[in-house]
Amino acid sequence: MRTRGYLAFVAALALATPPTRLRAEGPAPLPAFTPWDVRALAKAPAFEWLDRSGKIHSLLYRAEPYKGKATKVFAYYASPATLGVGGESRKRFPGMVLVHGGGGHAFRDWAEVYARRGYAAVAMDLGGRIEEGRALKRLPDGGPPQDDHTKFRLPDLPDKDQWSYHAVADVVLAHSLLRGFGEVDPDRTGVIGISWGGYLTCIAAGLDHRFKAALPLYGCGYLREHSAWTGSQFDRMAPEWAARWAKLWDPSSYVGSATMPMFFVNGANDFAYPLDSFARTYALVRGPKNIRVEVGMKHGHIFDVRECLMFFDHQLKGEPALPRVTRVTIDGDTIRVEVEGPTKVVAAELCYTTGGPKENEKRPWVRRPLTVEGDRIAGDRPPAASTAYFVTVRDERGATVSSGLGGSGPEPAPREKL
Repeated sequence: MRTRGYLAFVAALALATPPTRLRAEGPAPLPAFTPWDVRALAKAPAFEWLDRSGKIHSLLYRAEPYKGKATKVFAYYASPATLGVGGESRKRFPGMVLVHGGGGHAFRDWAEVYARRGYAAVAMDLGGRIEEGRALKRLPDGGPPQDDHTKFRLPDLPDKDQWSYHAVADVVLAHSLLRGFGEVDPDRTGVIGISWGGYLTCIAAGLDHRFKAALPLYGCGYLREHSAWTGSQFDRMAPEWAARWAKLWDPSSYVGSATMPMFFVNGANDFAYPLDSFARTYALVRGPKNIRVEVGMKHGHIFDVRECLMFFDHQLKGEPALPRVTRVTIDGDTIRVEVEGPTKVVAAELCYTTGGPKENEKRPWVRRPLTVEGDRIAGDRPPAASTAYFVTVRDERGATVSSGLGGSGPEPAPREKL
């Protein structure tokens, strides 16, 4: 892979740490209080097909008990073979676990997107529901519903009856199920989650090291400190319950144990998962990682973000990698970045704001083009009044990635302040 120089800022985060150091440190051990039995969840659950007549199949798989009763999870499954495209040979497909967000459900269209791209994909419902004729209905033996009251306001329930416990277990069990299908290559599987699904992906990545790639879209940790739920939920909790929730169910307790390459994607003004919490989360990951922050990115169940698809195509199918910012230096009034990647970068842009982190959703971002001259990209450093900044780079394929988030002032911010 060629190394290219780029203008950007990466604020002394692990992203800018040399890869050898990342590997030497290794992942953090799971905390002793981890409530999931990872070995038990690694066993393929019992399941039953509901409908295999169409291109997208549906099924139920057995999950963890809820309030003393056995539960089942509804899911869609699709692959090139079920679609009738590229399933003639005995070649095994890479597998994908698709984790929906709040307000979402098992998306058959999402499974089809990945199946058409050459993957076997499972998309499960994490709210104890089943889809019948495009209508969502409560499963009589479903797990806990997915709503804010159930997620945050039931401190008297045992840990294993909490929504986060069940949702994470359902994701890992779906992975175990997928790996057991004969047409799936169990050594090439990934997980992507959107919003609350990204939150779950951060946890699952720390628990389930069988995944070879993981991508949280929007979702991150540090929800108690700064998120859409800080004021509406955590500030209204009893302090003891808020502390226990954050300890057991926040991704910051687990994502540092991830071993697989991870790709963190978010919008600069995301209303739910602000950039300071986002940066603190990806800084915990000690293994290979990449970042994509976009000014103006909308929040929603978007299934075909170009860079997300390309990330998995590289990690699971051996296709060319995305570029990745590896090092940042500030020399006087100039800022420079080194980036590695197999393709030519054709554009770069500095993005900075003078708004505070608590104003994440509303603070304006200034976007300033940078000069790209072969392997060198250079430009003016962010102004002294900047409170946060990053650089995006775009390659000849149209793929865009970014540096990490910068902190207060023009100098690289200390890690502990991010």
